[in-house]
Amino acid sequence: MNRLRMVVEWSKGSSFRYAWKDGNLALVTVDQPAPVNYGLIPGLINPADGEEVDAVFLGPPLPPGTQVEGEVVGIMWLADGDHKILLEAQGQGPSPREAQELLAWFHPSRKPLLLGPQEARDWLKALLRG
Repeated sequence: MNRLRMVVEWSKGSSFRYAWKDGNLALVTVDQPAPVNYGLIPGLINPADGEEVDAVFLGPPLPPGTQVEGEVVGIMWLADGDHKILLEAQGQGPSPREAQELLAWFHPSRKPLLLGPQEARDWLKALLRG
């Protein structure tokens, strides 16, 4: 599982967050601007919250509703189990600046930790077996 497809719900730099449900987008909130393209991996459920696995796509802003495929380059590990898969077109992973912005985006109480592609693939494999 080196490549995955995700749906963008929140564009990098935008304050408008949408929810993807049954192939449609609905505005759910206006929040702080996202440092990455944020969304979900359709059909893959995270047992920590019973929702589809959250994912981020590194790179330039993509419009909400965009379906994009990328290489698994890491995982944002969170203490509450609501981990985020990191995807990127070329598989290079986050730059130091992107990593810093992404870590700062999550509240310290969630103890965010950025791990590499192998940890991400291991977690995904465990979900699929689960």
